[in-house]
Amino acid sequence: MHRIGGMSTCWETKKDRKVNKETAFIKNGSKLLEKLVDICDGKFNSIRSFSATELKKATNNYDPQKILTSDSGYKLYKGFLQGRPVSVKKFKDDDEQYEYCFNDIVFASKMSVHKSFMKLLGCCLEAQIPILVFEYVGDWTLSDFLWGSEEARCQPLLWIPRSKIAMDMANAVAFLHAAFSKPIVFRNIKPLNILLDDNHEAKLSDFSISISIPKGESHVRDSVAGATGLIAPEYLTTGNFNEKQDVFNFGVFLLVLLSGQMVVDFSRPEKEILLQDHVKKCIEDDRFNKVIDSTIIAEGTWPGKEQQLQAYTALSLRCISELAEDRPTMIDVSKELRKIYRSAISCHQQ
Repeated sequence: MHRIGGMSTCWETKKDRKVNKETAFIKNGSKLLEKLVDICDGKFNSIRSFSATELKKATNNYDPQKILTSDSGYKLYKGFLQGRPVSVKKFKDDDEQYEYCFNDIVFASKMSVHKSFMKLLGCCLEAQIPILVFEYVGDWTLSDFLWGSEEARCQPLLWIPRSKIAMDMANAVAFLHAAFSKPIVFRNIKPLNILLDDNHEAKLSDFSISISIPKGESHVRDSVAGATGLIAPEYLTTGNFNEKQDVFNFGVFLLVLLSGQMVVDFSRPEKEILLQDHVKKCIEDDRFNKVIDSTIIAEGTWPGKEQQLQAYTALSLRCISELAEDRPTMIDVSKELRKIYRSAISCHQQ
């Protein structure tokens, strides 16, 4: 705040703005370097630096009409840089989001080699919390296709596209678990974080709460993070978890994809508010068709489809086993979903 002729003003001078940008850049740059050194194992991943001015212009000053998706801590905007569309991620301005932002940068920067992750193009370190720039995938998330606007839902997701999304997302999570010396636990697999292009090709995004398991350790301990219904029992009770947390999370995601229902729905009976409890109850009461999204049922049947749905559901239930050791690995999940998808393609063609 400055004083002018005995009056106070909150106007920032150009010099103040420059100092604030430089301070943020130094603070954010050092934090980013620290995180990258810790996680990249000496392997360099190139990301570009963007200015606050060009990102503001790219998004028309963060126009609400350009929001692709948003969660509790961020908004993802569609923007244009050098004539091509991009996705610009702006976090809320608080200390918790500061940590989440750098998590997103350092983990996403390692994923450009995998086709099923949204590719990080760069970031702006001039803002108090860095602003991230990703590739543009499409205007819709999986959440939009399941529960969003009429425009999104007018392109119904049938069984084969859903089985492909499941397979591709399983491959992505298996990659996190197996491709690095320190396995990465994603902790946030949900339709809101999956963007789809016009051909329903899916890309996973948002590493905000992802974490690496330290070398030589089988588990990591951390405060409970994630959406209600997606957190494994052992994580809730002890705070300790490993890759099997993602397997549990993925099992619930598979049920969402199959049923088209929310993970938590208070319109269901009290003991079935959580989707996994609802599915188990329907199967127990021999009401399997009540589990399946009406869109999948309405497209009709063909030889083998019922068996694929049964195998898919059985796999989902194995993933959400109460005991972590009873759950399959994500590599096994990926293999089984590939078999189901290939069977669906083959049987439908016949």
